[in-house]
Parts: sequence; structure tokens; C-alpha cells
Amino acid sequence: MIHNSSVIDKKAKISKNVKIGPFCYVGPNVELRENVELISNVHIEGTTHIGNGTKIFPFASIGTQPQDLKYKNEKNSLTIGKNNIIREYVTINPGTEGGGTKTVIGDSCLFMISSHIAHDCIIGNNVIIANNVPLGGHVTIEDSVVIGGNSAVQQFTRIGRLAMIGGMTGVLKDVIPFGLSIGNRNYLQGLNLIGLRRKKYENKLIIGLDRAYKKIFSSKNLYENLSKINGEYKDNTLVSEVIKFIEKDKKRPICSPLS
Repeated sequence: MIHNSSVIDKKAKISKNVKIGPFCYVGPNVELRENVELISNVHIEGTTHIGNGTKIFPFASIGTQPQDLKYKNEKNSLTIGKNNIIREYVTINPGTEGGGTKTVIGDSCLFMISSHIAHDCIIGNNVIIANNVPLGGHVTIEDSVVIGGNSAVQQFTRIGRLAMIGGMTGVLKDVIPFGLSIGNRNYLQGLNLIGLRRKKYENKLIIGLDRAYKKIFSSKNLYENLSKINGEYKDNTLVSEVIKFIEKDKKRPICSPLS
């Protein structure tokens, strides 16, 4: 069903059971898969693919030009997965040549009112980004991350799987998987133990992760601390994930506890 007040370019690919409410615009290189719903006043342009069952609320702006002065109209794209909820005034930009030309969002995410996903971001599945949260360019958010309202994430930052960012946090440093990060300039307050239990991880794994966490951050020399526990937790998949995350990009600062 397409409302007669909406403007849909003839070249746009509109699949079955798509609902487009009043006063929407869909550009020529847009693809809307089955059961996508645009409630009203939604603007979608660029080379943008939106997966099955995604629902977009009024005044969202999707696929518009990146907010990057280095962007010179190069070819780029935006891919949004299945069953996402994109609320009012959300803005999502495609990639740039400097970041691989692609912005990619996974499945079953919730982007609350006035959140912003900048160019070249990579967002996993089941991510929740609360109201008024901007992500800078080239940010990577892994699966099941929650970012509290009015936080801001600096460009090139990584946030690991199942991490939680408290409201009004300035995220300038990478947050390890399962980390709980807060603060005007973010620091680690501990582990997201509630999230781990909700995911039904065994207590044995969680206890091992908690012990490893204390050793990893026992001093400011993070990589020396990692070398001391090398192999000690080789059978703990949670600890292995944290270590791999830290070692993957040694140029990036890692968010640590205050003390």
C-alpha cells in the first residue's frame, strides 16, 4: 500500500507488502524488501537497501549525503538489515571512500528518537541506541550493545559485544566486550553481569571473566597484564573474546577503570 501523496521514483525497488504512508520520498536507487513500513514523512535516498520487516517512523532521513567535508560524491551505499525499528528524526548516512564506502546495520536493532548513525559505521544485531545519541564516522558497534540516552560516541571508536554505555556518557575510548562504561569521558565501571546472565551464560564462565577482568586492568600497562594471563583462561570463551578485542587494534585507546 502506497499513499498517493508520497513520491516513489520509478526505478526504486519496492517488494511485496511494503507500506508507505503519506508524504514520503523514496529515491531511484533505494530497495525496500518485504514488509518494510514507512509510517509517514520519511525521506530515503542514495544506494540504500532496507531489509524485511524494518519499520521507519516520521521524519527519519535515511541515505542522505555523509556529513564529511572529504566526501566528493563518490559511489557509496547504506545497508540496513531486517526487523529494525527506526524512530522519529533518526538520521543514517552512507559510507565514504575513506571508510570503505559502506555503512552497514544488522538486524533487530532499535534506534530511538534523534539518534544519528554517521558514515562508514558498522552496527551489529540487536543493538539499542537511545534518544539523542550521535555516532561519529567509522564507529563499530558489535552485537547486543546498549547505549544510553544523550551519550555521544567519537569517530573510529569500537564498542564490543554485549557492552552497555550509561546515559550521558562521552565515549572516546574503545569499550571491551561485556564492559559497563559511564562518565563524562568514559571509564569502565565493571562488567555487564546482568546482560551476561540474561544471555544465559554459565556462572563458571562469568566468574572466570570477572577474575580475568581484574587481572587485565590490574595496572596501567594493559599489554603486560595480558601477557601475564596468557593461556590461563584459554577455555573461557568470554575472556578470549575480550583479549582478541583488545589485541585487534593496538593503536586505539582502551577504556579502563578509574583506579
